[in-house]
Amino acid sequence: MPIAREFAIRMENRPGSLGKVCKELADSGVSIMAFQSIPADKTILLCIVVDKPEVAETVFDRDGITYSDGEVAQVKLLDQPAELARAASKLGEADINIHYAYSGVEPSTHAPLAIFGVTEVGRATAILDHVAAAVAAR
Repeated sequence: MPIAREFAIRMENRPGSLGKVCKELADSGVSIMAFQSIPADKTILLCIVVDKPEVAETVFDRDGITYSDGEVAQVKLLDQPAELARAASKLGEADINIHYAYSGVEPSTHAPLAIFGVTEVGRATAILDHVAAAVAAR
């Protein structure tokens, strides 16, 4: 699976904040493949992976939305017990620490996606490619 680009946006924690960002992306033809929202006192941290990162960046810049971006490892999973455990375990066996993780759905196939924030994204992606190949072979 690919290395994905993740956007992190800190915004005010108030009604409509998340909906506004999601609508701006949707209006520009961007699908959100995965997201997590982490609340703080007066802000939330929104982490998202989208299907068109370049378009999302243009939307954020146009609308004055402050963001940072980085790389995360992404893997497509089967929708059955133990798939997430298998992928996470393979990273652990390779001594790759998972700093955070969240899930989403691949737009074209509706397959479950797992997003892993790790320090060794390239190595993690290679390991997760083997996990995905084993899934495809079943």
